Amino acid sequence: MISGVSAPAVATGARSPRDSAIGTRTRLLIYGACTLFAVICNYALGKELAWDVLNYHVYAGFSAVHDRLAQDYFAAGPQSYLNPYVYLPFYLLASSGLPALAVGSVLAIAHSAILWLTFELAIRLRPSAAAAVRIRLGLAATALAAVNPILLQQIGSSFADITTAEVVLAGWVMLAAAVHAPTAARILGAAALLGAAAALKPTNALAAIAGTAVLLLLRRPLRERLRDCWLYVAGVGVGFAVFAAPWAIRMWMRFRNPFFPLLNGVFRSPEFTTETLRHYRFIPTSLAAALWRPFAMLDPARLIHSELSSPDPRYALLVVLLCALAGRWLWRRFARGGAPPTPRAGADDATLAAVAGGLAVAWVIWLAGSGNSRYFLAMACVAGAIAVALLDRLAAARPKTANFILILLLAAQIVQLSIGAELRSSAVPWNSGPWLEVQVPQRLATEPNLYLTIGIQSHSYIAAYLAPASGVVNFSGGYALGGTGANGEQVRALVRRYAPHLRFLTQGRALYADAARREPSVARIDGALGRFGLRADPSDCATITLRGVPAQVEAVLVDSAPRAAEPRAASTTLITCRIEPDTRDRTAELARARIADAVLDRVEDACPALFQPRRMVTEDRGRSWLRLYGNTDISLWISNGWVRFIDPLHGDDAVVLGRASDWIARPPRIACGLRAGHARARILN
Repeated sequence: MISGVSAPAVATGARSPRDSAIGTRTRLLIYGACTLFAVICNYALGKELAWDVLNYHVYAGFSAVHDRLAQDYFAAGPQSYLNPYVYLPFYLLASSGLPALAVGSVLAIAHSAILWLTFELAIRLRPSAAAAVRIRLGLAATALAAVNPILLQQIGSSFADITTAEVVLAGWVMLAAAVHAPTAARILGAAALLGAAAALKPTNALAAIAGTAVLLLLRRPLRERLRDCWLYVAGVGVGFAVFAAPWAIRMWMRFRNPFFPLLNGVFRSPEFTTETLRHYRFIPTSLAAALWRPFAMLDPARLIHSELSSPDPRYALLVVLLCALAGRWLWRRFARGGAPPTPRAGADDATLAAVAGGLAVAWVIWLAGSGNSRYFLAMACVAGAIAVALLDRLAAARPKTANFILILLLAAQIVQLSIGAELRSSAVPWNSGPWLEVQVPQRLATEPNLYLTIGIQSHSYIAAYLAPASGVVNFSGGYALGGTGANGEQVRALVRRYAPHLRFLTQGRALYADAARREPSVARIDGALGRFGLRADPSDCATITLRGVPAQVEAVLVDSAPRAAEPRAASTTLITCRIEPDTRDRTAELARARIADAVLDRVEDACPALFQPRRMVTEDRGRSWLRLYGNTDISLWISNGWVRFIDPLHGDDAVVLGRASDWIARPPRIACGLRAGHARARILN
């Protein structure tokens, strides 16, 4: 797979153009093999119907071609207002009437370009080597990219991570070429691509920032490097503006925040929290954990750097190779009486050092910002290419040893993939039907209604199947909307506009009486609707079925009394019932709500490390009062007079924080925080 470079080439650092050129036919063969691999993997893994598809991917593409701002409100939660255009290709394909397998195959073909670009990056890390050597380096890097479980999870799916990662990687291919032969066209091209990628998906901004480090590490006079950096920053700005402006202008006109709901601490729209949004799910909780992360990622376990088990050896390999390279340099520097290292090809070293430096900057930003490998797909391909180039550099005199190491690594990773990795989160078998098979009653498909949806899963995809003039509001879920303030005003305005054509919608096969002790219950639905002075009318209900999609599991916090277990159905059923004004006297209920708010506020203030972002809306769940914290994935609630919290993602037991009455009379002191990713707390007095 890797071979050394002859002594004359090392000495001169150059090859003739004929030796270093890689023909079009060779490239097409490699690209074709990558595409075939992607299509086969997509077919073997099945149709992806992950949580995000139903929660916001379909809705985002739908809203990109249908102006929903006037009739929907947080239909898919905060994700409703992220730049939707990146999801438009998937929506157009899924709604075209094509069979799901055809849609997945088209997406897989498009996604295979990330492997093509990995090959192109790897061959640019050795610009002076012979064509045969560069091809072997490119194939080795491509093979490492192909066995990345994060990439395999997304091939042929609706996720935009892999699509925008291709734009990022194309930018880094141009940056690598600019290191070897810097030109304004290459720098501006790379910058424009990275700016566009950041506009389409903000998590790609780390790759754009890290690109500056690549230019600063060039072996050129400082003045020239600074000039290139200014040129690069300008290019990123232009690329970002072109792809962000169409949606940003609409967000500014609607919310006075062009990046809504992001950066709301700066723009301070009253319709979203101004607290810092930072998902701690995969961020290391200590310096030791951060330093260990490359080796922790070898473990085929969940919740290390992804929700699914996704073992990845590239970063550990890269760390080992860097340590070996440093050790060899120290040996040559000190053990040989200060003799300088053996000269190497200057162009190759400069390219490799600059790109590796950029990767290091991206790694630090990524680990501090999210630690989620879905947002590091492009840089993962960069890491593999650098690892292969470093291995070639270390074993230039022993190419067979390098080949053996790579073959052993690939074999071990394939074994990991086959026995320890999860390559689809919610896969279903392919059939001849469309991507989503939704059965909506004729009345709901033609009668415009306002649907107030309840649940962590917004099921916002349903907007594409309802009457075109219908509106959707996910007011009770991952980001609850209050009955007062700016959110309350917007929801009430929509209620007045659509009345009396109002319905709630949630997951379930029926609306159950409280005595049945099954969900969804009348008490839970009325508790949620009560903040807007509404209640359910059980006499007018209908069901909507999403065929072939197993029902999403959603925890419902209730009192301590046992409730009937709900078997997981093969299809997802949504229940929707008419809503009517609630004319009952709610004075006592409102008083209890104020007490619950006061208790939960004090708990938040006692432990700000766990309960973030603060001051979320308190939800009435019938027999409990609940707040959800998106930053830390924690649920805090009051039931039967006791305050509890739970981290359901890690499967931890609920933690009791004392009686609600004690928090009102004399709030206890608590010691709390995140330890190894788990939420911990104990009462001190």
